[in-house]
Amino acid sequence: MRGVNGARWGAALGGVLLAGSTAIVVALPAAAAAGCSVNYAVSSQWAGGFGAAVTVTNLGDAINGWTLTWSYSAGQTVTQAWNATVTQNGAAVTAKNVGYNGAIATNGSVSFGFNGTWTAANPAPVGFAVNGVACTGGTTPPSSPATSPSAPPGATPDATVNTATRYQTVDGFGAAVSIWGSAWSTAETQTLVGLGANQFGLSIVRTGVSPVSGEWGTQVNALKTAKSYGSGVKILASPWTAPAAWKTNNSRVNGGKLKTDYYDDYANHLNSYVQYMRGQGVTIDVTSIQNEPDWHPDYDSMDWSGTELRDFVRDQGAKVQNTKLMVAEAVNLNYGYTDPTLNDPAARDNIGYIGGHLYGTEASGRLKDYPLAAQNGKPVWMTEWNFHEADGSGSNIWGNPADQTVWNETLDDIMRTVHRSMESNWSAYIWWYGKRFYSFIGDGEAAYGTTAGAPLKRGYAFSQFAKYVRPGYQRVALTKSTKASPLEITAYQGGGKITLVVLNRSAGAVNNAVIQAPQNVSHADYYVTSLSANAASRPAIVYGGQVTVDVPARSISTIVLTP
Repeated sequence: MRGVNGARWGAALGGVLLAGSTAIVVALPAAAAAGCSVNYAVSSQWAGGFGAAVTVTNLGDAINGWTLTWSYSAGQTVTQAWNATVTQNGAAVTAKNVGYNGAIATNGSVSFGFNGTWTAANPAPVGFAVNGVACTGGTTPPSSPATSPSAPPGATPDATVNTATRYQTVDGFGAAVSIWGSAWSTAETQTLVGLGANQFGLSIVRTGVSPVSGEWGTQVNALKTAKSYGSGVKILASPWTAPAAWKTNNSRVNGGKLKTDYYDDYANHLNSYVQYMRGQGVTIDVTSIQNEPDWHPDYDSMDWSGTELRDFVRDQGAKVQNTKLMVAEAVNLNYGYTDPTLNDPAARDNIGYIGGHLYGTEASGRLKDYPLAAQNGKPVWMTEWNFHEADGSGSNIWGNPADQTVWNETLDDIMRTVHRSMESNWSAYIWWYGKRFYSFIGDGEAAYGTTAGAPLKRGYAFSQFAKYVRPGYQRVALTKSTKASPLEITAYQGGGKITLVVLNRSAGAVNNAVIQAPQNVSHADYYVTSLSANAASRPAIVYGGQVTVDVPARSISTIVLTP
């Protein structure tokens, strides 16, 4: 949203402004260095509502824990705030710092904004004080009120949500723990699955099923933390190989088939893993039969055909208890590995999910709806993709949040395929390792420039889906105006809210984008990740069933509407 005093807001809020036209500015000038000064601006006003921006300068020693108070004289009410926690008791209003806005800028200032309501009049507030000490200076009366927001009530919508048309139910978004290495620490797991500031909200964690039972305990603590600290987190367990002695090549590596006379042993092996984890307090929600049955690399791997997978799940699948089975995680979601099971009623009854990887899927024309899976009520999960071609531009770029090459790849490749997966009615998207220099948190490898456990730009971008589109939400229909044509948008209903995820991969911002909800909206939260912002809170103007936001160029953002 375009607004007033752009230079000041740009420094304080990363260049995002309240929408509005002519602003009312009420300033309390600093009479002395020791006295605070408040700049209060009504940057947009419409019938019954207004948006305001507040900047406090010359804060002196109030470095942390600042509290600003003031009083309204005409019954105005604060309804929604960003970059501060604002509460109201009658005429008295209190604004306090929040974690991401707690530090004082180098010029001794803080800034925040809010929306509010008014009736007969909207005069400036009085009695500003910081931490109980009155700010110096007098109040300058406002000139004349702004009367129309930049997107007036009843504006033509740019995106209209239709909750009557429903698509897939979302199971979640996730990443894998290390399959052959060490586990995530408790703090790292919390960063990846948590819903707090600088946390990414992953709701699926993928882990490997080692052919050696003595290795099963490696990931227990990380998986327990994910289950207990996250919200509705599911665990997917994927085996890379059976024990070597059960295979035709007598080796863990280079493919090799599972001997048919060991099918029952392999079923018992998978069941033993699930029950072991259950005994450790970790529910394995989904168990795959095989990671990449169509790929035979010189590391742990095992070869299956689609009919062999069908036969195994049909005849042995019921032996794997307290979990749901998945077929078959083929490299490019090759239907030849899943159709046989879906077409066999007995085999189909023993599975809960269809899985596949994204490698080559788009090129093969399978990044789309899978009708046979949908007809048989089997959700499709994308369970692995690893893409980091940006390496070619310099290996130490990954720890730099302002690296253009990394951001371009994140937005144009990773986030675009998440969007496309959702449009394809897939129910889950699971990235490769959550902890890696090119992933969501750094691994500390010096050559790549990341710090172990530190949040990375790609994690913030992925969180725009993972953190706000929660398990059980259902994708719903949405139509766009010509103005919104550069935007790639999906909408979801769940948790009593409507959530939209917006990709703008174009070089231009789409300002004053009007979102039309199917009912009145009481509150809207808006978060943006771009080259210069990490899941940053941004203002959104609410009027009836419409919400107006500015969508920055080259960004991914999430809008959460609360009726």
